[in-house]
Formats: sequence, structure tokens, C-alpha cells
Amino acid sequence: MRLITQFCRFIYIVVVLLRFGLDKLLWASTASRRFNKLLFFFPWRWFRKPALPDGGSIRLALETLGPLFVKFGQMLSTRRDILPDEIADELAKLQDDVPPFPGALAKAMIEKSLNQPITALFESFESTPLASASISQVHAATLQNGALVVVKVLRPGIEKKICCDIGLLEILAKLILRFHPLAQRFHPVEVVAEIKNTLLDELDLLREAANASQLKRNFEQSDSLHVPLIYWHYSRKDILVMERVKGIAISNVTALKAHGVDLKRLAERGVEIFFTQVFRDCFFHADMHPGNIFVALQNPQNPTYIAVDFGIMGTLGPDDQHYLGENFLAFFKRDYRRVAELHVQSGWVPPHTRVESFESAIRSVCEPIFERPLKEISFGQTLLRLFQTARRFEMQVQPQLLLLQKTLLSIEGLGRQLYPDLDLWRTAKPFLEKWMKRHYGPRAFFERLRHKLPLWQDKLWDLPEAIYDVLHLYQQQSHYARYATRYPVKTPPKRQDVYLRLLGIALVVAATFGVVGGRVLPLWGAGIGIAGSWLIIRR
Repeated sequence: MRLITQFCRFIYIVVVLLRFGLDKLLWASTASRRFNKLLFFFPWRWFRKPALPDGGSIRLALETLGPLFVKFGQMLSTRRDILPDEIADELAKLQDDVPPFPGALAKAMIEKSLNQPITALFESFESTPLASASISQVHAATLQNGALVVVKVLRPGIEKKICCDIGLLEILAKLILRFHPLAQRFHPVEVVAEIKNTLLDELDLLREAANASQLKRNFEQSDSLHVPLIYWHYSRKDILVMERVKGIAISNVTALKAHGVDLKRLAERGVEIFFTQVFRDCFFHADMHPGNIFVALQNPQNPTYIAVDFGIMGTLGPDDQHYLGENFLAFFKRDYRRVAELHVQSGWVPPHTRVESFESAIRSVCEPIFERPLKEISFGQTLLRLFQTARRFEMQVQPQLLLLQKTLLSIEGLGRQLYPDLDLWRTAKPFLEKWMKRHYGPRAFFERLRHKLPLWQDKLWDLPEAIYDVLHLYQQQSHYARYATRYPVKTPPKRQDVYLRLLGIALVVAATFGVVGGRVLPLWGAGIGIAGSWLIIRR
């Protein structure tokens, strides 16, 4: 039944792509031009204009196909260096302008989940949503105590649709892995599994509420990022109620300029917030497209970010964090030798990799991007050349860092829109140097020592007995080894050996009686006796 559902979904995806003309993008690619003569045999192309689809067609196709495709469009919308402005502007509408579902249905879902009528829960509730995204939509409301809130409601039937699309991706990943010999290094199955876990986590709004609370605690002492307050009493797995915040969407650069916001400072703060989340907290907002980021206007010269939508959060382990930090610093210092060594030490490239050759390849990719403003840097071309380097040196793609890579792309897109002259490297380098000094310098050593002293103090009283037990065990083992060398102990025979020796005795006895009694030939009797004797004396 599942395969039938997935096949029907696949047919539907193909029909939608044809309906909006997205197949023209495939036929217009360089790789497919050799097959252009075959287009005559595709009837649906006889009556269509040859022009490529516009941004509106691409956006409508992604909206029609559902949340997985909308997420893909959201990420693409921040890549204005590789997309025409007309297409990027259309895809930007996917961030918070997806067609909503009826407000009456949202009310019914809220009442069912909270088991109370809307009038008892809220003093007022707006049926028209404030924003509508691929997985949920948000309504403005006022609690009975007068607090202004927003109510986030999951789209009905969204989990079934996502699971179906993920199933198709899993099949596609396995096919790619089977038929493409180079796909193994890119771990397509693991990458799809990471996407699956991320999206399924996003469907649990209580998990999102917990993420928001954690992020709010992390930035309690900072005025750079504001996280809305969660109202836990009104929140469920499919309903989330949080503080209503006011600000200007970060994509609305015109409005930000009109209110006197320092865009350079705003762009720098965005980079600082990202690196703080990654390297201080190991916990970062991994869905930072413009629809989820706003700017408060209380202090335009030192603006505060406002984050919403915490369904996708990334975490890093200590090893990943340390490895990334050292890599970033080595990049900023142009120490390509260290970058190559770190890749080998981490196991991302095979141990037989020649560090000198890898260092030279990394230098050729990264050197052109330094000391240039962001507007002059093409990260698309840089990533393309890095992938070429990866194929050459058999570099392994790390699925656990997929969210971090996605967030880095979003940060770059935001920086390009806010302040194209921002030097991303110069902004991040001092932060990373402070982080390394704080975590791996002398002060960090004594700080860790201070935290460990109470534990060591508790264990100190057990140390003499532990040392005695170890030495006593070592002494016993030494005595036993000397005794075993001088007087080898024969191990008791196994049960199988006992049975074989009994069988040998029986054969010897039988051969003896047979020869003596004249019942068997002497040669046969001798053979049986020899076999039995061997079974008796064998080790």
C-alpha cells in the first residue's frame, strides 16, 4: 500500500512540474541539449511556448507540491548570487506567504487540542492568519489577562504528506547510491535521514517551545537577540502560544533604512549571533531565512534581532565544535597546511592523502575569497570548486553538519541583502580568536581545574584503597604467572575429547576381541585397533 501511495505521489509531482513548465529547465541545461531532437516525441511540448518558466511559475509549483519543496524554495530565495532577482523575489514569498487554510478549521483544531472553546481561552482571536508557512500558520490573539500572543497551528494532514515525500527521497537516495559510483562519499541515505529527522521534529510544537526556551536562556544577558516568551499552559503538540513581538522583517531593507537602522552594525551582529550560538552554546537556530528574523526598533544604532520559528535547531558535539573552530581560524589565517592536517586527522579524507597536495588544492579554492567585500565573493563558485576538490581527494560529506552548512548559506544571503560591503571574515575572526583563547588557553585550563576540584576532592579519600587494590591484583597476577611457568597446569579435557577417547577404547576392545575370536580379518582388526589407539592418545 505504501509503494502504491509513493508511486501516485511521484506521478503527481511529475504532473505538477509539467503543468508549470519546470521541465523546460531540464531541457535547457547543457547536459540535455544533445537530446533536444527527441522533444518532438513529447506531445505536451507541442503547444507550449519555448520560454523558460518565470519566478511565479516556480513558486506556484513548489507551493503546490508541499512543505518539503517549499523548504527547498526558502533556502534558494536567499541565494541571489546564483538566481535572477525576479526568481529570488518570488521564492522569498514562500517564507511566510504560503496560501493559508481556513481560520474556522484552525479554531476547531485549537478547541479540540485544548479541550475548551475559543471564547474561554482568548479574549480575542483573529481568524485571518498573520502569516502562513509550509507547515503551520500563525494567528494573532489576546489572552484573558490582556497579554498579546500569537497562536501557531499545524496544517491538517501535514505529517502524512511529509512522510510520503520523505519516502520518495529515501528511494531516490538508494537508487543514486546504487547506480552512481561517486555517490558513496556524499552519503545520500544519511543526508535524507537527517532531513527526515529534522522535519519530523518540526512537526512537534512542544519541542519547538522547548527550543525557544533554551535559546532565550542562552541570550538572557545579551541585547543582541530577543526570543519570545512561551505560554506553556496553552501549548500542545499541534498548538503553540507565544508572546507577540513587533519588528520589521529583516528582508525589508527599505523600511530599515527609513527608521535609521545601522545596516552595517546589523549585519555584523547577525554574524556575531551565529558564531555565539555555534561556538559558545553548541545550539543554533538552523532555519534563519528572512521570514523568521525581525529587527526591533528601540535602538536603531545598536539594533536587536528578533527570532521566531524554532522548529529546526542544530546542535554540535564537542569534537565537531573544536574541529570547526580550528578550521575557521586556520582559514582566516590562511594556514592551509593546518586545514589539510585537520581534515586528515578528523577522518574526513583517507589517511593516505598527501597533505601537501591537499594543501595546494585548498589554497587554490580559498585564496581568491579573502580581503574582498561580500558583494564580490561568489560562494556558489567557491562551493563548486570545493566539491571538485572533494571528488579528487575522496573527501567524505558529514551529514551531521548539514544544518550548519544550510545556516551558513542563510547567513551569507542575509548579509548580502543588508550590507553587501560586509567583510564576513574580518567580522568573524576576532570572535573565533577570543573563543579559542577562552576554551583552550591558560585561563580555560584553570577554569576547568576549578570545576573539577570538588569532584576530585570527593574521590581523593578512595584513592589509597584503589591504589592498593590495583597493586594487590598486579602482585597476584605476577605470582600466578611465575607459578604457571614453573608448574604448567593441565587444563581439564573437554566433553568432546572425553567422548572421543571412550570411543577409542571401545574400538580397541572390539578389535582385540574380534581378532582373538577370529570373527574379523587380522588386517581389519589391526586397522580398527590403530584408529582406536589414536583417539585415545591424541591431544
